[in-house]
Amino acid sequence: MTAPLAPTLLRVVDDLVPELIAFRRDLHQHPELSFAEHRTTERLRGRLEAAGLETVDVGATGVVVDLGAAKPRRRVAVRGDIDALPIRERTGLDWASTTDGVSHACGHDVHTTVVLGAGLALSTVADELAERGVGVRLVFQPAEESMPGGAEHLVDLGVMRGVDVAYAVHCDPGVDVGEVGLKEGPLTAAADRVQVTLAGRGGHTSRPHLSEDLTFALAKLVTEVPAILSRRLDPRSGVALVWGQIHAGGAANVIPSTGVAEGTLRMLDPSVWDGMEELVRAVVRDVIEPYGVRARVDYVRGVPPVDNDPSAVAALGRAAMTAGLRPVSTPQSLGGEDFGWLINESGGAMARLGTRTPGGTTYDLHQGDLVVDEAAVRAGTALLALAAAGEWTRVED
Repeated sequence: MTAPLAPTLLRVVDDLVPELIAFRRDLHQHPELSFAEHRTTERLRGRLEAAGLETVDVGATGVVVDLGAAKPRRRVAVRGDIDALPIRERTGLDWASTTDGVSHACGHDVHTTVVLGAGLALSTVADELAERGVGVRLVFQPAEESMPGGAEHLVDLGVMRGVDVAYAVHCDPGVDVGEVGLKEGPLTAAADRVQVTLAGRGGHTSRPHLSEDLTFALAKLVTEVPAILSRRLDPRSGVALVWGQIHAGGAANVIPSTGVAEGTLRMLDPSVWDGMEELVRAVVRDVIEPYGVRARVDYVRGVPPVDNDPSAVAALGRAAMTAGLRPVSTPQSLGGEDFGWLINESGGAMARLGTRTPGGTTYDLHQGDLVVDEAAVRAGTALLALAAAGEWTRVED
């Protein structure tokens, strides 16, 4: 019987925690937007190569590393997304973002750090992994926050080829640090981006009958399209069109000639995903038709749901308990995550990593005041290192 790797891995993880926290703070101070994560990539490459690991570039940004068995009987991928958001930080932390208007408001600095930490810990038992026929692929993915995102890019490059299972974590500021949210089946929603640009004959606000009152048409579009979709689709599909940006006009007494509404369309039921673009275009056309304006619909198909495989969820649960963490149930959300593209290729699971200080403030993601309890760094690193080691899914000799 092969000796368990967990004691060694947990000891190494605990030794790494101070370095990992410093690494995470450095990333947090220097956030970079999608497909522009050049400094982040260099920092990762430098630390991985210092540990004797061979890195492979996956474009201008992003890094992939293989360790363990060169020709494994089972290959496990662990993924960390490395990009930040165009959001101004408001935390007041000593290590707050130094890049104006950009911050790690989704916790990707934590995701990146825990995958790095898991990789460094696993590199210390690489020979044992090779003996067991286990290979581990570290995937540092650019551009999770864009549509289309970095995951599709990596799939096109063949990064998931030969991978049997993939794991990832996502910060959850609604879950206490030390807890790990797990769910079999769909964890997130399908998500697309919708932009509608209206154009018409502008004019003076005293004579709306002599113009095409575009602002009024835009208001109707913004309110009625989501309402109509809610009546054209089964409520159980969980479809929600929510506008994030609306722009029209520049003066109180001028009817503008152009206006834009942009938002995201999300759905819990993947079976309705394929037909949504055609339906949205038809509904937009019907809503604006009485007002004489013209519409251009730019519809970007985004991400499928993260559909967690039960066996991968079970492995994460056992890894959590071995690491001294507490698995808790977690609901499906309408959030989108392009990790769904990766596990469509291999199977796998994403866990929600608790980041809330017990009894402390509950923050929200994609907000400039997000603060993460840094004990989550040890928790996420231990979880992914143990899950990737594959002690519960070992291929027998």
